[in-house]
Amino acid sequence: MNNRKTCWLFNRLLFRRIHYLSLEFYMGRTLQNTMINLGLQNACDEAIYQLGLDIEELEEIEEDAGLGNGGLGRLAACFLDSMASLGLAAYGYGIRYEFGIFNQKISNGWQVEEADDWLRYGNPWEKARPEYMLPVHFYGRVEQTAGGVKWVDTQVVLAMPYDTPVPGFKNNTVNTMRLWSAKAPIDFNLQEFNVGDYIEAVLDRNLAENISRVLYPNDNFFEGKELRLKQEYFVVAATLQDIIRRFKSSKFGCRDPVRTSFETFPEKVAIQLNDTHPALAIPELMRILVDLEKLDWDKAWEVTRQTCAYTNHTVLPEALERWPISLFEKLLPRHLQIIYEINHLHLQRIAAMFPGDDDRLRRMSLIEEGDPKRINMAHLCVVGSHAVNGVARIHSEIVKNTVFKDFYEVEPEKFQNKTNGITPRRWLLLCNPGLADLIAEKIGDDFLTDLFQLRKLLDFIDEDAFICDIADVKQENKQKFAAYLEKEYEVKINPESIFDIHVKRIHEYKRQLLNVLHIITFYNRIKKDPSKHFVPRTVIIGGKAAPGYHMAKMIIKLITAVGQVINNDPVVGDRLKVIYLENYRVSLAEKVIPAADLSEQISTAGTEASGTGNMKFMLNGALTIGTMDGANVEMAEEAGEENLFIFGMRVEDVDAMDQIGYNAREYYERLPELRQVIDQIQTGYFSPKEHELFKDVVNMLMNHDRFKVFADYEAYITCQDRVNELYKNPKEWTRTVIRNIAASGKFSSDRTISEYARDIWGVEPSDVKIPPPNEPPVESHK
Repeated sequence: MNNRKTCWLFNRLLFRRIHYLSLEFYMGRTLQNTMINLGLQNACDEAIYQLGLDIEELEEIEEDAGLGNGGLGRLAACFLDSMASLGLAAYGYGIRYEFGIFNQKISNGWQVEEADDWLRYGNPWEKARPEYMLPVHFYGRVEQTAGGVKWVDTQVVLAMPYDTPVPGFKNNTVNTMRLWSAKAPIDFNLQEFNVGDYIEAVLDRNLAENISRVLYPNDNFFEGKELRLKQEYFVVAATLQDIIRRFKSSKFGCRDPVRTSFETFPEKVAIQLNDTHPALAIPELMRILVDLEKLDWDKAWEVTRQTCAYTNHTVLPEALERWPISLFEKLLPRHLQIIYEINHLHLQRIAAMFPGDDDRLRRMSLIEEGDPKRINMAHLCVVGSHAVNGVARIHSEIVKNTVFKDFYEVEPEKFQNKTNGITPRRWLLLCNPGLADLIAEKIGDDFLTDLFQLRKLLDFIDEDAFICDIADVKQENKQKFAAYLEKEYEVKINPESIFDIHVKRIHEYKRQLLNVLHIITFYNRIKKDPSKHFVPRTVIIGGKAAPGYHMAKMIIKLITAVGQVINNDPVVGDRLKVIYLENYRVSLAEKVIPAADLSEQISTAGTEASGTGNMKFMLNGALTIGTMDGANVEMAEEAGEENLFIFGMRVEDVDAMDQIGYNAREYYERLPELRQVIDQIQTGYFSPKEHELFKDVVNMLMNHDRFKVFADYEAYITCQDRVNELYKNPKEWTRTVIRNIAASGKFSSDRTISEYARDIWGVEPSDVKIPPPNEPPVESHK
């Protein structure tokens, strides 16, 4: 091995290793991304072409690895790419779900779910590692013995690791994503064999293996199911054993335990908790250190806190994990004891700081009184971590001022912001090669690892040829996507129209309904004055609804019903088309985002933690219509608010309205166009065969709309009129697009991960390119 490589390996062993724990990794396809990061795309394209084949056809055969619901899982995937590209020694740890996020079919306008059997033909990117299989314990009881506390009579499930390589961008670094699959031990339930039911015992193996069977399809919603808690403990227990085995073996590739002291554990190991889903890492690490490694409590607690850090992803109360104590008592009795002790010491400390403030103790407790009593997992994460971060500046402020206000008052230094980002390799170079080439022609290709360099594009903002080239790339992307839609949906769309795109999970807070109100308003304006000139639009809405989320499914049905009427109205012609994009997923995002003119980011201010789709659209030359929510705030700051279509209430306005109460009827009475739209939905204009089909939707909007759709309606419609005005001036539109692309440098996940590395993990990113294995050894000079 040459000296440079030996030195690199030695350094990598000295540094802290990062372990990113997530219940979701929404990876999408791997082939093209791997070719790009290895610098092999052109060679592979050429080789396949020489064989008389088309590489794009091959790429389309690959299944998406849909092991995530949306933003949180996709963020984890972008982070893996950036950690490898920045030369960090990092591992992603999660679950190898046999069935990922369901495939969505739209049948008669309704969402229908189909199982995502993504492993049907195998997965060429993974390698099973049975030699590292580990036991995970459930149930049982706790015994006090002379030798300390013992968790006994447990049921064991084996965790089989599958490793997927994560290559950095052209730096010869390859990290690992290790996903655990559940396997029943050989003797599982075989005591039943003794009473003769051997077949039943073998069939029961499924019960253990169900743990890694399927991804829970909820986004921003907590469903307290026992199987989900099992999944959360399963990934944490297997991962911590793996981390500790690696920590104890000091030599690279050596499995013999050498280290016995845990003093240096936090210097060598960083654990990042992606939301509260892996929160059990905190009590599990305590259990290992106290019960198995025999550290005293205080030392174990210090090690645990210095090792763990927590990322908060939502402030919606229905999304916060609050597990019933009865479930813990049954499934994880020792962890319940440990959580009780953590809480006892935590509240003792708070009581000493705020004598007599019982209400504060109640608010800050890890245990919520009530029927049933529950464990607040976010509180456990805050207390058990040395750093807590939100995912956009506005979100991190809300976290400090509301959700964790009491905790912030006690330990303000713990709270940070880390604004999310996206990997420019997948979200520009891979999905939009035309734009990437055009940028590289102007400023070179270093922007792919230093996205701030896009600022240099401002030098060409007045260059007519460049403006034309940017517009031409967009038009080509639109034509390509229009051809795809025609093939898949048999809808002919006008490529000259504004491609107005709203793709994300369907949720009331994301306000797809506000978009629908604009669509119907626009339709009514065309019907009212058919001879008038209107700027043509194609509105494309896509996203999955959680299978049990009634309102989200009704929203999909409403969108498809409105599309049916509008798309078949000869008066409208090609001035307005509405398309529901079926089965939105990573590989479809890669097609639709480069074709977008307008990006819809219209959540109620204070509800979307960050958003990352917003960044993808910005980087790919779409303009944003949005509220001052999540990362939109920072996008407006980077590009200049005048270069986005910002509308609606700010967080302060929403808070003020909450004080006086939101009255939807007031807007309904005052705004004639809004009243017409609501009356049409209510009276069955869009559901002629079932007039009352949308009564639940109207009732929600009129009487209990938490997200205040009507309050932003007027501002939204006015803002959409501004969009039309600018689109009529193609040159000014494109100059605004260039300003947005040039301002999107901040939103690279390389920048995000560099901040995590320096501020939370205490490691330094590196741009050193490891020498390839075929490089001749370098002579050492003594």
